[in-house]
Amino acid sequence: MLSKVAAHQAEEGQGLAEYGLILALIAVVAIAALRVLGTDISGKLGEVSAGFAP
Repeated sequence: MLSKVAAHQAEEGQGLAEYGLILALIAVVAIAALRVLGTDISGKLGEVSAGFAP
């Protein structure tokens, strides 16, 4: 019985590590996307701000 409790506690630690890896992967993908699309996004924001100018 105690071994099942110990196994469950060990799984929680693994889950936290997996969440950390997923967050790191999301951050890397977001940074890569911003680097690739950065100039396009900047141009679109410039167009939008020009549209608001009187």
